[in-house]
Amino acid sequence: MVRIAEISGEVSPSALRPAPGFGRQLASLLVGVGLSLGLGLSAVKAAGPAVPLDTFPTQKLTDRAALQNGAKLYMNYCLGCHGISQVRYSRLADLGLSQDQIKSSLILTESKLGDLIKTTMPLKESANWFGKAPPDLSLSARSRSSGAGSGADWIYTYMRGYYLDPSRPTGWNNTVYPAVGMPHVLWDLQGERTTEFKKVMNNGEEKLVFDRFVQTSPGKMTPSEYDNAVADLTAFLSWVAEPAAQTRKQIGVWVLLFLGIFFVFAWRLNAAYWRDIR
Repeated sequence: MVRIAEISGEVSPSALRPAPGFGRQLASLLVGVGLSLGLGLSAVKAAGPAVPLDTFPTQKLTDRAALQNGAKLYMNYCLGCHGISQVRYSRLADLGLSQDQIKSSLILTESKLGDLIKTTMPLKESANWFGKAPPDLSLSARSRSSGAGSGADWIYTYMRGYYLDPSRPTGWNNTVYPAVGMPHVLWDLQGERTTEFKKVMNNGEEKLVFDRFVQTSPGKMTPSEYDNAVADLTAFLSWVAEPAAQTRKQIGVWVLLFLGIFFVFAWRLNAAYWRDIR
């Protein structure tokens, strides 16, 4: 996967364009999601093996090139079913993109620059078609936060946890979300994998625990390239959850510095005032 731009470089509009065959990928994705939601998500989540969350590389959150690449991946692979309706297309300019680049390369529908980023899939109809409407992912990076790790850790591990499972309606399962209903939308990038589980005793009961992945066919990316791409996508979803997060943190540093300086002046003024009274 070609990265959109380096931090210090300019964004190439051609690098932002959807990958060839996008229409076919989207059609396949819609069919897969329809099958998975209609047959899988209506059932009670089955018990299965769980894995610890991997640590998301947080330096991606301030890497504009990574955020731009994450936006590209999201528009190509995710927006067909999942909106991020708390953000407008125009807000993508915060990632270092010009309005022309956003219009020509990231708006893949008839939406305007000032429109919210919504999926074209109708909510009511999709619920009737699939049994459950695909959720909006605006706050997924915050809602998935838990004692096991941050929401970014969850997404990062989840998108790298898919494996082939013929027993599932979609043919895919996930180590983070056992019996998942969503198909592996990035399978062409990662390739196909199976898993090996080992049996362990837990409180006198035998339990299956994830051991390792086994690559059965390669994808368009090497494992390290795929992990990097997923990190970019995760960074973008983290940005979507709070676009002003980095600005808030920068302002917070200046506020703390101001309060520290103000405290010194207040302390010395207080000492001078009481010296005269005493």
